[in-house]
Amino acid sequence: MLANIDFHGLRVAVTGGTSGLGLALVRQLVAQGARVAFVARTAANVELIADETGAHGIVGDLGKKHDIYPIALQVTASLGGLDVLINNASSLGPVPLALLADTECEDLEKALAVNLVGAFRLTKALFGALATSAREGRGALVINISSDAAVNAYPGWGAYGASKAALAHLTAIWDEEAKDDGIRFLAIDPGDMDTPLHALALPDADPATLKHPDLAAAEIIEKLLDALPAGAALSAGARG
Repeated sequence: MLANIDFHGLRVAVTGGTSGLGLALVRQLVAQGARVAFVARTAANVELIADETGAHGIVGDLGKKHDIYPIALQVTASLGGLDVLINNASSLGPVPLALLADTECEDLEKALAVNLVGAFRLTKALFGALATSAREGRGALVINISSDAAVNAYPGWGAYGASKAALAHLTAIWDEEAKDDGIRFLAIDPGDMDTPLHALALPDADPATLKHPDLAAAEIIEKLLDALPAGAALSAGARG
């Protein structure tokens, strides 16, 4: 866990920021001094979390092509640039979960549109801002939230798992390609969490067996801290 971290001046964008892991990340990053913009689809929820945290809320759907550039423009305008992008928004595809032979093509497309193509489009739209941050010595980082379903063949999780597997490999390739631009890319599996998305997928799961989103968020923030250059637009205190 983190203690006495000061992220003052760090500019972070989080997608899927009104519930589950995304909300935990928004709350913890704001509490540690970061300037945060978050994205979600439901205007009422965005307003509620913006009021609660002081973060800048943006209404948008990562699965819709025409929402991407307005989201990117609002991120950079509200934060004055961007140092860290966390692509957290996710779609299960078919609900309830279905075997691949029973999955509609449109449900597979929905999972890919949000989990893969949406993350790709937003990263591409914000790539220039991230490269500028790297040139300024602030550091630049993209964290893509993956899943163990990206590497393990769980029956019923085909659409979600395939989209997350593609996202993980996209992340690895982009991390190689963006080295000259000074941008790091990480794919992080936060583990099985007690979130609305998990409850939607497995409504009978025992929440006591699942990781709390606050713990997963703290672990991701530790990895974020390790990935940024020392002293890059922030000062870090002790870790507990």
